[in-house]
Amino acid sequence: MSEENLLKLVEVEEPDENDYHLQEQVGFILRKAHQRHVSIFAAHIADLTPPQFAALAKLRDVGETSQNQLGTLIAMDAATVKGVIDRLKARGFVELSKHEVDKRRLLVNLTAQGRDAIERLIPLARDITQETLAPLSPKEVATFMKLLAKLA
Repeated sequence: MSEENLLKLVEVEEPDENDYHLQEQVGFILRKAHQRHVSIFAAHIADLTPPQFAALAKLRDVGETSQNQLGTLIAMDAATVKGVIDRLKARGFVELSKHEVDKRRLLVNLTAQGRDAIERLIPLARDITQETLAPLSPKEVATFMKLLAKLA
């Protein structure tokens, strides 16, 4: 199916301002897709939440960084990332240290245990992505990801 034909499938007629169907709303559809993805994630990676996984994966990519910067990199507010980091620290996956110059800044880094865990989980994460996108053809995946990125 061409990208043009795919876009025609998702085109919505001009809505009647008095006609509202929840199941046709972008937020509802995104929430259902998210719920499906989280269910698939939990079936493959039961011992971490998606935000915890995201924190470990980003630390794997960037190395030591401030807690606030990590939150920015994984699209989490400061309070949420603090809770995620606290739980990962309690499990021995990350360690915290004070910045040498600015003692108010907390730096986060993977421990050896955290690095081992994320290296073991990356292949599972690839499988999760494939399973989440399985109903789509390769062309549809490319279009979907392109359109979704425009919304992010």
